[in-house]
Amino acid sequence: MIRKILIVDDSPISRKMLKGCLPKERDFEIEEAGDGAAGLDMFKMHSPDVTFMDLTMPVMDGVQALEEIMKYNRNAVVIVCTADVQMKSINRVLDLGAFHVVKKPPTKGNIFKALDLVEERSG
Repeated sequence: MIRKILIVDDSPISRKMLKGCLPKERDFEIEEAGDGAAGLDMFKMHSPDVTFMDLTMPVMDGVQALEEIMKYNRNAVVIVCTADVQMKSINRVLDLGAFHVVKKPPTKGNIFKALDLVEERSG
C-alpha cells in the first residue's frame, strides 16, 4: 500500500498540479524536492513508496537522479512525469529502472492509473 510519496520537480506549479491529482481520500505523506540532487537526498531520508520524477531540472537532472536512486535501492518505484514523450527518452528511463512514465501535464486519470499499477505490482 502506498503511504509515502516524493515529488521531484523544479517547478513549484508542477509539484502543486501533481499533488492536486492525487486521490484526496488517501492520507499520503508527501515530500517535495526542487532538483534531482535534493530529490536523491529526500529519497534516502524518507524511503518513499513512490517517487514522481521530472526529467529536466537544475543541479542534477531526473535521469541522473533516477540512476542514483536505482543504485541506492534497485526496488525503488520511480514514475517519471515529463513533457518529453520522445520514445528515445521514454525507453532510456524505462531501461534505467523507471516503473512508469506519465505525460505532463498530469491528470487525475493518469496519476490514478499509475498508482493503481504500483499497487497491483506490490499485490
